[in-house]
Amino acid sequence: MIIDYAVYPPVKSFLPKRSGGQGIAYRKDYDKVYGESGKIYDEYIDNFEKFLKELDEAGISKIFVKARDVETTLGLKITNEACAELVKAYPDRLIGMAGVDPFKGHAAVEELEYAVKELGLVGVQFWPFEYDLYPHDRRYYPFYEKCVELDIPVSIESSMHFFRNVRIDLCRPLYHDYVAVDFPELKMVMSTPGWPWVGELIGVAWRHPNVYIATSVVRMKYLGMPNTGYEMLLQFGNSILQDKIIYGTGWPNLPFKRNIEELRALPLKEEVKEKWLGKNVAKLFGIGE
Repeated sequence: MIIDYAVYPPVKSFLPKRSGGQGIAYRKDYDKVYGESGKIYDEYIDNFEKFLKELDEAGISKIFVKARDVETTLGLKITNEACAELVKAYPDRLIGMAGVDPFKGHAAVEELEYAVKELGLVGVQFWPFEYDLYPHDRRYYPFYEKCVELDIPVSIESSMHFFRNVRIDLCRPLYHDYVAVDFPELKMVMSTPGWPWVGELIGVAWRHPNVYIATSVVRMKYLGMPNTGYEMLLQFGNSILQDKIIYGTGWPNLPFKRNIEELRALPLKEEVKEKWLGKNVAKLFGIGE
């Protein structure tokens, strides 16, 4: 079973709704890195059967799709209702996670509870660089408390970013450690594997039992190449952290089939490859075959 933890589904309801703010101008910087992947997205927009065929050809059983609320800072929102509706339409293939805006306070905490209890979403995602808010800022803490209460994982961006209007270290793994210390029962996925702080990333996941690492938006071949900065992740991910690595493409940033082929070519134990590709995330979220 292959599960992709990070996918932007090609449906119009997942195109962020704008209400002012800075918009998504920084996406242009990501296009420079990922080869204008938005053009690939446009080829599939609202042709979900074609998209599902792409998943089948890559051997992917399930994907995670995530709501997003950055209205306060960027004026953009992908609603939890839209996420839940898409999952409802394809329940055997899709798993949904909530998105809430930490600046909206108690109302957003209630929205998270509603998204989980009523809409059936299974976790929540935060992008600290989009909020210009470090992950250990106390404005997140009511959400972390709610995640512990609901027994759901939180996914937090954990690498450098290309939004040049804010500080580079907003997603630095060191700050995830502060959260893990304050909330030892919180299930946390550090999503996007830590570059250029890969050593910190490994240290945080190693020392906290409930902290995991998602490989989202990183080409697998770079994990096996010298001098990329990912050498430690490959080494520890094949040994002491083998049960804590979760696979994701960030499609359309990376193509499904190619990235899976690159992962299978890595010098990992065969049983570890299967853990990365699906067993670890299935265990964390309680996903069956």
